Amino acid sequence: MTNHSCCHSNNNNSGKKPSGIRRFDLLFWFSLIAVGTLYFLGILFPDFVAKFDWLNTMAHTAHQMIHAMWWGVAIGAIFIGILSKVPREFVMAILGRGGSVSGLFRATAAGVLLDLCSHGILMVGVKLYERGASAGQVMAFLLASPWNSFSLTLILIGLIGFKWTMVFIALSMLIGFITGWVFDRFVHAGILPKNPADVVLPTDFKFWSQAKRQLRQTQFNADFFKTLLLNGIRDSKMVVRWLLFGVFLAALLRALFDPTQFERYFGPTLIGLIITIAVATVLEVCSEGSTPIAADIVTRANSPGNGFAFLMAGVSTDYTEVMILKDTTKSWKIALFLPLITVPQVVLVAWLINVSYGGG
Repeated sequence: MTNHSCCHSNNNNSGKKPSGIRRFDLLFWFSLIAVGTLYFLGILFPDFVAKFDWLNTMAHTAHQMIHAMWWGVAIGAIFIGILSKVPREFVMAILGRGGSVSGLFRATAAGVLLDLCSHGILMVGVKLYERGASAGQVMAFLLASPWNSFSLTLILIGLIGFKWTMVFIALSMLIGFITGWVFDRFVHAGILPKNPADVVLPTDFKFWSQAKRQLRQTQFNADFFKTLLLNGIRDSKMVVRWLLFGVFLAALLRALFDPTQFERYFGPTLIGLIITIAVATVLEVCSEGSTPIAADIVTRANSPGNGFAFLMAGVSTDYTEVMILKDTTKSWKIALFLPLITVPQVVLVAWLINVSYGGG
């Protein structure tokens, strides 16, 4: 497809000053060097690293998280590159009109069905906003499934059973839809800013006929795929910088606080629920990492509500996600409204699950 309507918004996020002088991205390079150093120290000098418990923990965390998230980031970058080639009209024709119930349903379904980890989903969600999706659609897309991977869903079924997995999926979709609906209502009321990339489709827009015409005009040559890959890498930098910083912070927190110390506090009580959400907030854990932890909370602490809260709070209170949303939307209000709107729902639903299960 042609790229005539793409990437205009990227000009403002290219990391350059108006004069054309490139800014030094301190956060990106600090995080990259710190995480890279920890990663390769653990590989090249394991005996030296093992002498220091704190360094061994940090190196192991960096190694574990990089291996868990790299494929999601890579696939997310490819999706971003593809989206950069797709005119905004087609993106919105697929997602539906922003602010509408059907648009929220489509975004929620896409969040569940797209087989990506939470990092890949976040990268694609950012690009969808740049292509014209409403704030509500993006939130529904991000929250629809807290693990965002078909393979991880199968793993979760094996860990906690089919029934609880289906309950978790249904409830996460419900919270995603409600959150998206509230966001769109706030945007309509002027409480939150409207997406400046909003696209209004022409009344005579025909998706399939337009798509066929665009495909016929597109030359799928080496330059096309080179541009697609470079666009994906360039537009992913804003997300990767926060992910790397999250890995570094997680490594530091794990070195300072042993996560096993928290396990005995994850029981199905209100205090246990509060502690669970607090731990999910401060521990930067990818979907691959959060799934087995949540399963342990369900099975070992006999607290299914807390397990659900751990999965959901890891998405709705994740500081990297909040910062990425702020950078993307240019609005602190939109970023901070994510936990403000989502956390009360998560607490209520998790508490109801625990009560119905016999805890509370």
